Amino acid sequence: MNSKKNKIKMSKWDWAFVICNTTFLVLFCIVTLYPVLNTLALSFNDGLDAVKGGIHLIPRKFSTQAYSTVFNIQGMQTGIIVTVARTVLGTLLALLANALISFVVSRRKFMFRNGLSLFWVITMYASGGMVPVLMLFKTMGLTNTFWVYIIPGLVSAFNVLVLRTYMENLPDSYEESAQLDGAGYMRIFISIISPLCKPVYATVALFVAVGHWNSWFDAMLYNRNAPQYTTLQYELQKLLNSVMQQSGNATSEGKSTSAKVTPITVRSAATIATMLPIICLYPFLQRYFVTGLTIGGVKE
Repeated sequence: MNSKKNKIKMSKWDWAFVICNTTFLVLFCIVTLYPVLNTLALSFNDGLDAVKGGIHLIPRKFSTQAYSTVFNIQGMQTGIIVTVARTVLGTLLALLANALISFVVSRRKFMFRNGLSLFWVITMYASGGMVPVLMLFKTMGLTNTFWVYIIPGLVSAFNVLVLRTYMENLPDSYEESAQLDGAGYMRIFISIISPLCKPVYATVALFVAVGHWNSWFDAMLYNRNAPQYTTLQYELQKLLNSVMQQSGNATSEGKSTSAKVTPITVRSAATIATMLPIICLYPFLQRYFVTGLTIGGVKE
């Protein structure tokens, strides 16, 4: 018997494809990572020195003054607490609400499943407008409260459709077997459907968490007069506007700006401060991310 292992022979076209594909992926990683690393280097560089330019991946003159300016502004600690609270609580409640609704409309015996799905799709393209929504929230007593961050976004038509599509593709035999054993719909949802929906749950949770973490417009619109409910993004947005205004005034008067209020370093520090938690969270959900999006979109 021939003891030599069979080796796969690659043609010159196969080698050309491997080389081109590897080169493309390396260049793509460089293009993707360079802006993040450049922003990180600018955030740790001295403000006045950063204005000169020429900083790429390593700070030329190391300084943490930009981060001191960002985290020592008035309202920053309150903004961090409120943002973390709304992200955690809003994500959990939104995931629970969307999952329950999706489970109901994914049942083939539910009479109004098609009508409700059509109604939710319409809401994705039509809206009452900013002023009617603001008047509605005032009437409901949501303005100047923490719950204006949670209740309006509790149910999302897009998330419901994603979860419903995933649940519809689960085998009916699981539910039928549980019903033969005497399980009700709530027991089926908790013990059978939910464990099988972990990938799509993680995907939806990531969508909702990123939306809550990056949101600042609702704080400006609904809680401007309630500083105890300010958010991290809103405080950073006010800081950037203030820094840009101070820089413009100093330039017009022929004065030099302080290193602590240099727009480029403060903007970079604010960017890193806001994106770092999401970057740390994503690796734990990445393995579910692609699965949750692709499996739910396949109809057998």
